Amino acid sequence: MSEFKFNPRTAILLLIIVAISLIRVAAPLSDNFKEIANFSAVGAIALFGGAYFNNNYKAFGFPLVLLLLSDIFIAKTSGYGFFYAGWYWTYIAFVLMVLVAKLIIKKVTVLSFLGAAVLAVLVHWIVADIGVMYFPGLYEPTFAGYIKCLGAAIPYERLFLYGTLAYGAIMFGAFEVLRAKYPSLSLSANTAV
Repeated sequence: MSEFKFNPRTAILLLIIVAISLIRVAAPLSDNFKEIANFSAVGAIALFGGAYFNNNYKAFGFPLVLLLLSDIFIAKTSGYGFFYAGWYWTYIAFVLMVLVAKLIIKKVTVLSFLGAAVLAVLVHWIVADIGVMYFPGLYEPTFAGYIKCLGAAIPYERLFLYGTLAYGAIMFGAFEVLRAKYPSLSLSANTAV
């Protein structure tokens, strides 16, 4: 029988992810939700999980579960349906964004974060917009229709990039400050994270 051992690093990482997720959940309650919807924290959450969780179940699982729960809450409170046409492409994009962080952010630096953020948003733009092709009547289901969809998505992806950078700076910055102050939060002290 294995004994449960409290891991402060995992608790702090999860607390930061949950705190930022709460901002995402509160966003639909805003009067200008449609204007700020793509200024979202989900890209930053994917990067944060991929960068800081060594364990793949936690790296992919925690961010995906929080995305799912916040999507369900947003669907219930805003009246938007959750299982919209092509919804799974968004989740595939999210998994790939976590993978981008795992591959690029071997050591957390401003440069590795910026590179991963830009690449993750690019992945989101290319993959998640495949799902938009499934909305009836928006775009013709051809390569030309997909290119037109990508072009129309540029303003939304720009906001998504800004959100990823802003929330990412808060998340990564907060954890790095805590890690500097409390060395027990370093990975070497908690290798199972």
